[in-house]
Amino acid sequence: MTRPDLDTEAGRSVGTDTTYDVETTVRDRYARGAATMERGLCCPDPGYDPSLLAVLPDEILEKDYGCGDPSKYIGPGEMVVDLGSGAGKICYIMAQKVGREGTVIGVDFNDAMLAVARRHQRALAESLGYGNVRFVKGRIQDLALDMDLAGDWLAAHPVDSVETLAAFESECDRLRRDTPMIGSDVVDAVVSNCVLNLVRPEDKRLLFAEIYRVLRRGGRAVISDIVCDEDPTPSIIDDPALWSGCIAGAFREDVFLTMFEEAGFHGIEILSRAEAPWQTIDGVEFRSMTVRAFKGKEGPCLERHQGVVYRGPWKTVTDDDGHVLHRGQRMAVCDKTLHLYTDVVGPYAGQVEPINPRDPVPLDAAGAFDCRRSGYRSPRQTKGADYHDSIEPATDACCGPEDCC
Repeated sequence: MTRPDLDTEAGRSVGTDTTYDVETTVRDRYARGAATMERGLCCPDPGYDPSLLAVLPDEILEKDYGCGDPSKYIGPGEMVVDLGSGAGKICYIMAQKVGREGTVIGVDFNDAMLAVARRHQRALAESLGYGNVRFVKGRIQDLALDMDLAGDWLAAHPVDSVETLAAFESECDRLRRDTPMIGSDVVDAVVSNCVLNLVRPEDKRLLFAEIYRVLRRGGRAVISDIVCDEDPTPSIIDDPALWSGCIAGAFREDVFLTMFEEAGFHGIEILSRAEAPWQTIDGVEFRSMTVRAFKGKEGPCLERHQGVVYRGPWKTVTDDDGHVLHRGQRMAVCDKTLHLYTDVVGPYAGQVEPINPRDPVPLDAAGAFDCRRSGYRSPRQTKGADYHDSIEPATDACCGPEDCC
């Protein structure tokens, strides 16, 4: 059975036009959700750590519209961005996890939700003993533009002609360039909880590119969202209530992972996938899924006579650059790939045994390695062609006089 073609079959999951304005529909629905709790906006509580919820006020707890808990994958001292932070629940949970040395930035475009999140900042900072959270107004597909600053300029320079519209657009470009809301290559982790599906179809690829841009090398995205097993039907897509309810804009499961891959991520992994669907409409199942993906596989491929042995259990695996690893075989890799595989906090930690050459090749003497191929690494390349040593077992070797080897 072949996989559906991602360029054609995925159209509805990524780039289908709607007969209504998605951004207005979502903004209005979540403004109502900021005023009064709407139980139908997303999945039930996914099971947060009760100890991290204890300091949060009821208003924030009641107005949480998520489908997962990406905060559980965040650690001390990290700088984290939460896309579509809403009333701030995930941000305030992560504030406790990253601690005094960490930073949490919540991004949202909804003024009503931002007001809820911001009015509890001082009280929660006093309760925790430190203030490490801030909330900014922006579109999650345009993380460079601070909409509060853009709004200040617009208030002083109202748009009333084509010329003033052009001036506003020019100012927005200047803000992105000179005072970006979130800079490039600065964030340890980007998280989101049931928000990516709310973005306009035509902006979804830009959204993944922005997530990638702000992450530092080695950083990661941890995204919880609603996905579907088949493309939503036309009747689902044409229903604005289903879009603002996290249904019509849901990614098809395989397309969701492919979007990370196309943006340049590696080590893409499904951390959790709900067994039972949250909703089923027109025969299409919609469920919660949490995915983690890493940034940092760019760079030159250098030949330093290194290799790896894949431990298993799969007989053969292929990574995001097309390297094929056969269980138990010495496979040739470049210096960059070896470091990716052996990073103790990376996605492949513990899956391979590194093989470094007996005589290391200096970086400035290393030639190019062709990462388009997968090849066997001869032991003579790592040990050296003239290696003929004989080494006696150490006195504390595992086989003693009374042992059977």
